[in-house]
Amino acid sequence: MGADVRVRWADVEAEAPDLAALVRAVFQAGTNKTLATLRADGAPRISATECEFGEDVTLGMMPGSVKLRDVLRDPRVALHSPTLEPPSDLSAWVGDAKLAGRLVAIPRPVGDGPTGAWFALDVAQVVHTCVDEAARELVVTTWHPGRGVERVRRE
Repeated sequence: MGADVRVRWADVEAEAPDLAALVRAVFQAGTNKTLATLRADGAPRISATECEFGEDVTLGMMPGSVKLRDVLRDPRVALHSPTLEPPSDLSAWVGDAKLAGRLVAIPRPVGDGPTGAWFALDVAQVVHTCVDEAARELVVTTWHPGRGVERVRRE
């Protein structure tokens, strides 16, 4: 996809439906996600956030928040799924998920609070990390626009 075309969550679902469903389920396993933004000096900043999955992955920010200032200055972000304690049987672990891209301002969704800024993620990367059935190898599955799904296994 060209640099001027926004990649929506619906595009990920169309091109990689199994991975998209898994990543969405991992993200929806808890409320609080972790958002990484870039400070003015280029250092990373992490903040708690919530997000919604639909045609886009969307999220809102309070006016005057430092993460909003970061995003308005540099819209590149990474978003990590809720961190849940893995079960004692690692082969039953659903894994964790990450999204990366840039945030694009959108109108406030109907019914949401009156203040704040709202954004949709222009998806550049989708990642799911888990272990194999024997819990011996780490399995990292990724999707990038134009490259499709790739899987790497590591001991």
